[in-house]
Amino acid sequence: MAKQKYYVVWEGKKPGVYNTWADCKAQTDHYTGAKYKSYESKAAAEEAYRAGWKGNWGSSAGGASKTKSAGSGRSAGMETSEEVDYDSISVDVGTRGNPGPVEYKGVDTRTGEVIFSVGPISRGTNNLGEFLAIVHALAHLKKEGSTKTVYTDSVNAMKWLKQKKVATTLPRDNSTEEIWLMIDRAEQWLQTNTYSNKVLKWQTKQWGEIKADYGRK
Repeated sequence: MAKQKYYVVWEGKKPGVYNTWADCKAQTDHYTGAKYKSYESKAAAEEAYRAGWKGNWGSSAGGASKTKSAGSGRSAGMETSEEVDYDSISVDVGTRGNPGPVEYKGVDTRTGEVIFSVGPISRGTNNLGEFLAIVHALAHLKKEGSTKTVYTDSVNAMKWLKQKKVATTLPRDNSTEEIWLMIDRAEQWLQTNTYSNKVLKWQTKQWGEIKADYGRK
């Protein structure tokens, strides 16, 4: 059973402390400049809410910055940042079992507007879906001539992106044919295309759930 989390909304439609992600999301979706974060206990959440976002949002619970060097490679996929770049696309996956049916989408990080949505794909894994979502976002942005950032909360998918190849134990058989065809196309796209977009890790502990979240926690 998932551990109970509590959500602080400092800037949203109705600031406060919320017991569920769905309630938090209702206050922050389509709200420009929303600031929110999850906590492991209600007491910690209430204390953070009273203290205000400047000492909490974009930092660890102890106040230490989570900023890391961006490094020299744009496509390394392991970059992080202290503040959210709202001029970006956020991607996430929804699954029913792992492996199981998979769907993914990309949304405008600022507004939550859905930019693309795919699935459900008959059988796959969460990480494969995340990988497909990232490549889909990069291909979409390249077609538009945009250098916007892409956010994902999957470290494995970011590693695969850097390697331009997935590493999964999901077998190739009749039940997984659909997702494997999509993976093959995504890997081919990475082999034959370049991009300058940053692909960054969404900092869930600092910023709350990613904007593209399906709310299936």
